[in-house]
Amino acid sequence: MAPSRSKHANQTCVIPGGFTVLSLQFSTDIVAQHKICVKEHRVRAEKTTQRPLDRTLFVLNIPPYCSEGVIKELFSQFGPVQSVELREKPGSFEHSGPKLAKYFTPAQKQRFRVGYIVFQKAISITAVKSHPHDVPLVVSTEQRPVWTGLQKWIHQYKQSFAQPDKLQEAVDTFMQDYDTRKEQEAERQKEEAEEQLEDEEGWVKVTRGKSGTKTRPHSEVSNQKALQKESRKRKRKELMNFYTWQHRNTQKERKLWFQSFDHNRSTMCGEISILSFLFSHSGFTANFVHITQSLCILKRVILSFRHR
Repeated sequence: MAPSRSKHANQTCVIPGGFTVLSLQFSTDIVAQHKICVKEHRVRAEKTTQRPLDRTLFVLNIPPYCSEGVIKELFSQFGPVQSVELREKPGSFEHSGPKLAKYFTPAQKQRFRVGYIVFQKAISITAVKSHPHDVPLVVSTEQRPVWTGLQKWIHQYKQSFAQPDKLQEAVDTFMQDYDTRKEQEAERQKEEAEEQLEDEEGWVKVTRGKSGTKTRPHSEVSNQKALQKESRKRKRKELMNFYTWQHRNTQKERKLWFQSFDHNRSTMCGEISILSFLFSHSGFTANFVHITQSLCILKRVILSFRHR
């Protein structure tokens, strides 16, 4: 005998992987339903304040017609929602920078996405996981209608025309925020440069920071100085004749140098002996030929000494 339908009513549906299946219905007059899978987000490697481990709900298979605002309104029945993040695929939290106006936001692709819903209270996660499978969540209601089909296209066409005054206001706001961020970044880099002052001997000047604030352990200035210091140490500690072939080449060069030195020394000794003989036998009454030969030999001796 088949079990009665009432026996399985108001029960949750949990599938392998720890996901709870919820039914999603676009409107009350549409019978077709869509299934989404929810699970408590618990990733130890991701410890950020944007996704608290005890208050973040991970949602799979979110249809394209559900925006962040629609998801926030849809899950507000389980408790106050702090933030909603929709992505194309699961991943760690990434800072997207300053929020741009709708005039500068690129069009999003129409596809199924995943979401991270952060509630203000941890009890809301339990309420979502305990929601019965046969009670669908209605997306479009009279209080919060969701445009689809021809009405959606007409609404998007009307919104595509930007009013000049609002566009100028958005541009001015963006430029003011940009200038403010640039000034803050320049001030931060200046403070880091002053905190990481290093004298000639390598000592770093440590300044007392504000109470309750943590300074960055590394900066561009400190990293550059560290690289320069390592380069100087590497040059001072350069190893000579470290490899066998270097030692062998050095020995060959020293042997050739000694051989050349012995040859030059013997040559100079012979030339000096000849010069002494000529001077001893010529005297002051020597003829012009002997004196010329002596001067030439003396010149060769001087040049040989200069080249050495």
